[in-house]
Order: sequence, then C-alpha cells, then structure tokens
Amino acid sequence: MTRPLLDRMAKRALDIVGSAGGVVVLSPLLVALSIWVRLDSAGPALFRQERVGRGGRLFRIHKFRTMRVACRSESAGALTIGADARITGAGVFLRRTKLDELPQLIDVLLGDMSLVGPRPEVPHYVAGYPDDVRAAVLSVRPGITDVASLTFSDESDLLARAADPEREYREVVLPAKLRLSTQYLQQATVASDLRLIVRTLKTIFVA
Repeated sequence: MTRPLLDRMAKRALDIVGSAGGVVVLSPLLVALSIWVRLDSAGPALFRQERVGRGGRLFRIHKFRTMRVACRSESAGALTIGADARITGAGVFLRRTKLDELPQLIDVLLGDMSLVGPRPEVPHYVAGYPDDVRAAVLSVRPGITDVASLTFSDESDLLARAADPEREYREVVLPAKLRLSTQYLQQATVASDLRLIVRTLKTIFVA
C-alpha cells in the first residue's frame, strides 16, 4: 500500500472509532439536549441542511435546531449575526458552546464527514470559491472541526460589528477560513487531527 492510502485509511479509522465512541459516551448528553430543544420551542430536536461535501457531492448535515421553526433562514443557510431574535433560548447556549454541532457525529459515521477537515459550506458560498481552492477543499471529507472554525469561534459577534455582514463574510472571513483550510490540507496528519480534536474538546467542555 502507498503512504497516502495508508494515511486515508488511518484517518477513516479514527473517524469511525471517534464518532462511534463519541455517540456512546455522549449519548446521555445528546438525549438531554434533544429533550431541552423540544421543550424550549415547538419543532423537532434536529434539523438538516444541504452542504457541499467531498467531490462537490451534496449531503444533508445534522445539527440541533437552534431557531424557531417558523424562521426558515436556519435551513436556508443565511448568516446568523449577533443576538439574533430568531434564536431560541436553548439555541443561544448551543451555539455559544458549539454543542449544536454534536449530531454531526452521525454524519461522520455515515461517511459524509470527518472529525477534522474543512467545514462544509452551503452551495451558494462554494460557488464563489476560486477554482484551485475549491478543488483542494472538496478533495477531502468536510469536518466537524478545523483550525478555521476554532479561529473564528466568535464569527457571529464579529459579523455583528460589520457594517455589511454579508460582504464581510464573503470578502474577509470566508477567504481567511479558506486559507487556513488549505494550510491544514498541506500538512494534515492523524497526529495533527488528534491535536485539533483535543483542542476542540477543551474549547467545548473546559473553557
């Protein structure tokens, strides 16, 4: 076997073991959060949103619902900025702690995502990627976490301070995130993925 193939196999093994273990260990938390979301506002505990995955294939990502069902912006992929009135009480906590992303462990098990990799975007943003960047970012499974998502953990507040949040995201935030993603791809290893997973867990459960 070639080294790149072994690396891909090792990464997928880490994804399967990590996501399966995460679902088992975190199942009480997942159940508790599901109940909270349902009790906090009318609607399902989870919502699914179309994102662009490896090779440009569309898939539907899982998240805990953080907006009221009547607000269609969440499922449409519109930017959520600052203290958005559409966000539920449970949603405020879930977004701040990033716990709304935990159901994506399902997507990792299904093979649509990886534990670590460039965050998947909605199609209308991917359409604006430079060709070389699109080819690189879409060459791998998107991830639950990566350097870019950790760096821009305060993205919502950052955009809230911008005069034109949509323009700020397209012209400043997104290009910066893509640069970090391409840098990750140039030097990614199973060891570096493990470090990012530990860093992410500390951010969620310790900070």
